[in-house]
Amino acid sequence: MGTSVPAHGQWEKTLISPIVGAVSIFRRAGWLLVGALVTVLAAAVAGLPVFVYPQVDPLRPADVIVVLGGTPYERFDVGIELAERGYAPEVLISQSTGADDPLMDKYCGGRFAFRVACFVPDPWTTDGEAREIVRRATIYGWRHIIVVTFTPHVSRARYIVGRCFEGEITMVASPTQTGLGFWSWMYVRQSAGYVRAFVNQHCEQDA
Repeated sequence: MGTSVPAHGQWEKTLISPIVGAVSIFRRAGWLLVGALVTVLAAAVAGLPVFVYPQVDPLRPADVIVVLGGTPYERFDVGIELAERGYAPEVLISQSTGADDPLMDKYCGGRFAFRVACFVPDPWTTDGEAREIVRRATIYGWRHIIVVTFTPHVSRARYIVGRCFEGEITMVASPTQTGLGFWSWMYVRQSAGYVRAFVNQHCEQDA
């Protein structure tokens, strides 16, 4: 019994169908890639005024200079320098890297012409720092504070501290690293921090 041979048109269909399928898959993948790139670009542009170029405020004398914790440590130098320039009689420093961090000794154990106080936030978050700010503001009657933190944290810090502290807040940005890797991580980290802040809408103060 002989074997039937496919007609010429059937051969073309057999050969072309896999090619068409592959082209369709690559086309869909291409559109997905374009969509992902557009989404990333839109997120990057939207984050510019929040993380890269946040609102900072004109300096004027305040009751205290608060330096939020973390690294790089240049932020603490900024806080000390502002006090040396006469913007406040006291500097409050958050030791979020821990009370046993030797790099903090020159700030928390140094001798200055103004008062320097340090604390370990509980919890070790901006929320914990905001609670301590409010606790001390209630005791000492602070009405205007200068808050120093690094650039990508400025907007989120303003939001968190501002919902707890009822007085005036002047935000100051300290020097910040550069590079795509750093800013990519900051977008992720600060965005996650915003999510936590939105979920926790209450400013819980220690009694």
